Amino acid sequence: MTTTSSGGVLGQAHTDVDGIPVVWIPPDNQDGDARVALWLPWLSGTKEAAIPFLRELAGRGFTAVSFDPWQHGERGTETAEQLFGRVFGDFRRHMWPILGQTTLDALRVADWAAAEFGARDVAAGGVSMGGDIAVALAGIDQRINRVAAIVATPDWTRPGMRDLRDPSRVLPQGEPDAYAQWFYNHLDPLSHLSHYAHAPAIAFECGADDTHVPPDGALRFRDALAKDYPNAAGGVRVTLHPGTGHMDSAQKHELFQNCLAWLAGDHTRPRCTSASPRPRISSPSTASIPREAEPPRPFGQR
Repeated sequence: MTTTSSGGVLGQAHTDVDGIPVVWIPPDNQDGDARVALWLPWLSGTKEAAIPFLRELAGRGFTAVSFDPWQHGERGTETAEQLFGRVFGDFRRHMWPILGQTTLDALRVADWAAAEFGARDVAAGGVSMGGDIAVALAGIDQRINRVAAIVATPDWTRPGMRDLRDPSRVLPQGEPDAYAQWFYNHLDPLSHLSHYAHAPAIAFECGADDTHVPPDGALRFRDALAKDYPNAAGGVRVTLHPGTGHMDSAQKHELFQNCLAWLAGDHTRPRCTSASPRPRISSPSTASIPREAEPPRPFGQR
């Protein structure tokens, strides 16, 4: 494992954890025990795109960590357009392995971060696919005591998932192969409620009108937990933001501020002010991206 540092206000640093490219930013101030937060990017997102989010987490006292998901960034061989076309052309065959392998990678990175920074507990969060992975991670690693997920779902089947640009069109799910099915059979949160019996605190920030990652997945997860594990259900908060879909919810800085407060253990909802730095998600031109595959671009980026 090698580490290189680069300058900056918060001094971001890079390392390689068993072949997983990692970036982290140390906390501005650290009072008490060391705290680590993993923040995971969306489909086609990279660790570099997560850096603005990491800076805000560091401002809340976390050592903030991200990494390239499987088949993304330094670990990828496709353009974003090619990745989107492949994933949404055969969703279960290609998306489930990305979700599953990145969840296992997150477990490895959590091991490294806990040892490297002396943290007993780790928080996790992310946008869209990154939020899906953070929730799944909490099901296999009891160190993950708090999760915050923006426009994400605990149901990997995403029933009723619709095209981002044409909400009248339901996207085909396809069929998983044995490899993809293994990840679902072991890691899908909604079908493994017992993995959450330890009651991690999980906040879902959802667009009430999101037809691409429908918010009913989070509601069904909470309600199913309430039947079998009521103590765990008490730690799940689902917030529906009226009048917003997938893209506009991902673009609302308020949702990320809510996540920051949740991960920090502050259940208030800070308002987004013009003085707040706004993380931006960069993305390729949408001109050649398939209709169903346009990536999220939160916080005001065109």
